[in-house]
Amino acid sequence: MKKIMVMLFSTLMVATFAVPALAQGNPRGTAKLTLNGKTVSVEYGRPSLKGRSVDEMLSQLKAGDVWRLGADKSTTFSTGVDLAFGDTTVPAGDYSLWMQKQADNSWKLVFNKQHGQWGTQHDAAQDAVSVPLTQSQATKPAEMVTITLAKAGAGGSITINWGTLTVSANFSAK
Repeated sequence: MKKIMVMLFSTLMVATFAVPALAQGNPRGTAKLTLNGKTVSVEYGRPSLKGRSVDEMLSQLKAGDVWRLGADKSTTFSTGVDLAFGDTTVPAGDYSLWMQKQADNSWKLVFNKQHGQWGTQHDAAQDAVSVPLTQSQATKPAEMVTITLAKAGAGGSITINWGTLTVSANFSAK
């Protein structure tokens, strides 16, 4: 009986830890940038369109809804320096990133104080700040979600590409 209980417990433990690992089937991506000697980075899941359009994928979102901005575990944005997105300051720290659909079909980038959670577990009470994103047509469609951080003038930019959608925002170190 003891052997059966040990085998049952072992099987249960393997299943408990294997299911979440199998559920995270999308590759992870990272982007990094150095501003004022400090690192700004983003780590995210990279879902693929697999023959679907980005409009089809995001069309179910209504004004005010958020998208996890990737797949699986929430997208993590880390900055070692305070960042200014126009008049909005994102203090140094770690955040989960979300895109929020607006009534006019534009998007905002939402920095949430909670991070490391599963990507569908957005707690709006933890939203720190949001910044408007500039939308443009992609010059080359991206099969997988791609987030880039790049130097832009004295600061940087974050750009999110998926399918024909391209959204971006510029920032500077404070």
